Amino acid sequence: MQERLGQLVLTGLLCVLLFAGVARAAPYAAMVMDARTGEVIHARNADTRLHPASLTKMMTLYIAFEAIEHGEISLDSLVTISRKAAAEPPSKLGLRPGQRIKLRYLIRAAAIKSANDAATAIGEAIEGSEAAFARRMNRTAKALGMTRTTFKNANGLTEAGHLSTARDMTILGRHLIYDYPEYYNLFSRRVADAGIRKVASTNRRFLSSYPGADGIKTGYTAASGFNLVASAKRGSKRIIATVFGGRSSASRNAEVARLLDLGFRKAPSRVALRKPKRPPYGLVVKGPSIALLTKSPRPVLRPGSTPEVPADVIMAVAEDVATEVAEVRATVGADGDARPLPEGLAVAIAASPRPSLRDAPPETPTMDADRIARAVAEAAAGKSDSAAPTEIAANVAPEITLPPGPEIVTRASTSGGRNWGISIGLYPSRFAAERALLTTALREIETLDTALRKVARTPRGFEANFVGMTEATAELACSRLQAQATPCEVLIP
Repeated sequence: MQERLGQLVLTGLLCVLLFAGVARAAPYAAMVMDARTGEVIHARNADTRLHPASLTKMMTLYIAFEAIEHGEISLDSLVTISRKAAAEPPSKLGLRPGQRIKLRYLIRAAAIKSANDAATAIGEAIEGSEAAFARRMNRTAKALGMTRTTFKNANGLTEAGHLSTARDMTILGRHLIYDYPEYYNLFSRRVADAGIRKVASTNRRFLSSYPGADGIKTGYTAASGFNLVASAKRGSKRIIATVFGGRSSASRNAEVARLLDLGFRKAPSRVALRKPKRPPYGLVVKGPSIALLTKSPRPVLRPGSTPEVPADVIMAVAEDVATEVAEVRATVGADGDARPLPEGLAVAIAASPRPSLRDAPPETPTMDADRIARAVAEAAAGKSDSAAPTEIAANVAPEITLPPGPEIVTRASTSGGRNWGISIGLYPSRFAAERALLTTALREIETLDTALRKVARTPRGFEANFVGMTEATAELACSRLQAQATPCEVLIP
């Protein structure tokens, strides 16, 4: 009797433990996608927000590739390891505080070994801190169409609010394949040199067991379960499969293999390749959400109305548009070849008096906006005669002098205490930044006509900004530019 009672108690305990293990199991989610077209072949709980674990490093690496491509950092840049990065828990490379190591080795360690210390060090090297890097991760996620993802760190360790979905991670995996094919081979390596030692891939078993598999990333924490985004290519077909919440690495790999088989069976043999669209570099959305316009219609003036243009706009036209556009055309034509100025325009610009704020008349001079627009368009097209720039110059006060310094402000200020602005990106030279500001101002004159154009030198390049704006004007201008596929960031005071 006692033996029977003991068996019942033991059976009950086993049932309780089994039930508890099931209750603690991470939720399951999956997606299968034809990588060539982005068509979803299979989905289950694909939009459920779950812990991505080290799948997060896919975004860390995507941004690292982007930063290298645009000259923010190089593969041979020496990264100094912080105490925070060195203290990250395993999996890790074993970096020490103060140690200096090339970025290329950190990338290999994060991609292949899934090293948490390496991922944190990458984020800090690019953005200065992991918190700033996480903000960039979230901006990039939105630009890629990952609508239900929020990143809190660069490595994927469990943190409140750090969540993603099977759909979003599949989208990110597809972008890694097609946006940075020159780096994608990293995810297929079984072993790599990470500078201080060789590291083995956390995905080597799946890569070795599934025919055609060539990447990409595993992930595991107690909260997430065993995750994997995998891609395989057979013939003309490429399939991506994502699983969240596997119970073990073996069962996860078996499930991903089953899903890839499903994808290869259902995907058509011949389809037109439709690569995902890469987001514009530097696309940033800050502050309150803004509804992006699909069209940007220009307002129609009432019949008989002729707006008066403020003095600073006229000065900008005379000083910036006529001179700077002409100088650009004098050195580089639309086709990239050297091209001289039209003789009449060059003579007129040289002879035109430059306005001066010191000698400006007390009353604000004005000029018909249509005449300014026509003169500017003709100057840019090289069709202007000597009368156009002279006519513009005649309507402004006589020389604008700008203080020397590391920043160039190319418009007179009428901000009146307004301290909002927008940034349209980083450029490799001051000339390129100034040209981008000028082009953008001409294209979006309704919202940028009173803004100051400013070029600021940063460690990563020359930042092109419009400043001296109100909050409403800055948000409107940024939304209109983004609708035209122009990178834009609202600068919050």
